[in-house]
Amino acid sequence: MTAVSHDLTSAAHDGRQRFDSTRPDTGEVLASFDVHTAEDVAAAVERARAAAGWWVELGEAGRRARLNAWRVQLVRRTDELAALIAQENGKPVDDAVVEVTIAIAHLAWAARNAGKVLRRRRVNPGLLAVNHSATLEYLPFGVVGVIGPWNYPVHTPMGSISYALAAGNAVVFKPSEHTPAVADWLVDSFAGVVPEQPVLQLVTGFGQTGAALCEAGVDKLAFTGSAATGRQVMASCARTLTPCVIECGGKDAMIVAADADLERAAEQAVWGSMFNGGQTCAGVERVYVEAGVYDDFVERVARLAAGIRTGQAGAGAGGGAHYGAITMPGQLEVISRHISEAVRAGGRALVGGPDSVRAPYVEPVVLVDVPPEQAAMTEETFGPTVVISKAADLDEAVEAANSGSYGLGASVFSRKHGRQLASRLTAGMVSINSVLTYASVPGLPWGGAGDSGFGRIHGPDGLREFARSRAVTSQLFDIPLKVATFQRPDKSIAQLKQLARLRWGRR
Repeated sequence: MTAVSHDLTSAAHDGRQRFDSTRPDTGEVLASFDVHTAEDVAAAVERARAAAGWWVELGEAGRRARLNAWRVQLVRRTDELAALIAQENGKPVDDAVVEVTIAIAHLAWAARNAGKVLRRRRVNPGLLAVNHSATLEYLPFGVVGVIGPWNYPVHTPMGSISYALAAGNAVVFKPSEHTPAVADWLVDSFAGVVPEQPVLQLVTGFGQTGAALCEAGVDKLAFTGSAATGRQVMASCARTLTPCVIECGGKDAMIVAADADLERAAEQAVWGSMFNGGQTCAGVERVYVEAGVYDDFVERVARLAAGIRTGQAGAGAGGGAHYGAITMPGQLEVISRHISEAVRAGGRALVGGPDSVRAPYVEPVVLVDVPPEQAAMTEETFGPTVVISKAADLDEAVEAANSGSYGLGASVFSRKHGRQLASRLTAGMVSINSVLTYASVPGLPWGGAGDSGFGRIHGPDGLREFARSRAVTSQLFDIPLKVATFQRPDKSIAQLKQLARLRWGRR
């Protein structure tokens, strides 16, 4: 059955426009949601502003207790949430459980570490302010807007929501129009442990609703999505000078050295490129292999990929589909174009090919000999495809991996050269002898550069991303050297220059 798009479907009795959320594999309607207007969004932000004051007054310990209660609820209800993700997003239940578990780990880390990371701390005032104390403190922004994607409807937005809440902010969350039911479940579960104030609110709709959130007076906005939409979000935020953190996907590369464990590398290449139907911003899309082991590696990947099954989302990888339907119908056209153009340009499909796109599913595709200028090598495919290329040596592999406009994640496989290769890659995150492991480490930041966006979520950097720093000095005693006054003595500047020569004038 062809996947059904999430279009406007009806007007409610109160005149509001509504849209349906549907299963990508069957088209079954799961629920209907309001298309929130700019006025609705502005009202939500105003409610959040009042709630933010209450949330701050709870103090770090009070917020930690509430976030820990939410964590416990998510653990106890993981099966319920995973089943909903499988229905609305299309991934197997087992993969949904993994997603929820990683999100819980990040929530736990943020709640546990916010006080330590964001506490007021003393700073050495230095020679010029020796008679002052200096402190650095972090304050919540107030209201944070979060615009989330559909491919990981829990883990990805929670990477902003958890850290923003732990830093003391209220949050207004606008999910993808393809996964509003999952978002609604999350917000309701939070309200169950924080019933007093709307600290976490949901607004639903399409692009106009997201644009309204950018301009509704939020104090910071976190966005995850395509680079094209990210630019639009930045333009909207620029009109009100609203700071933002932007994560826009990638075209992530893997490097396989001649000394790599080839079976491990092949297994990770197949999984990294095809789990979640390839709908992973930091998934493996390009693989560069040293010439001496290229043929062996390609044979291993082709053998493993040929055993991957796609199908309806309910079954886990052990007994049914390894991945489900493509969630966003429009992405099928992108995947099909990338495969077809690559083959027409001289690429070879060792597994699958243009006929692998059978809406709403795409069967595994392994391509080789694809010219580097092809879209399959330069644009985000976001499907269960992987392109493998031969590199004369590791220098050529690194150069190829660093080519292009994206800079999100990468992986390297080598017994001896992993750390050295990782240091040469421009990606914001690198896994050595595995793929995507950094996503499951709460203490590490997540983010990239170039068309992959800027700013960081997760880890200490992620907590600080949702807090503004404030520098404070306080005079402790008077000193003879007076330069910051219109009444300074004539000798003060001479004394200042002499002090500079003594302290900093020698090598």
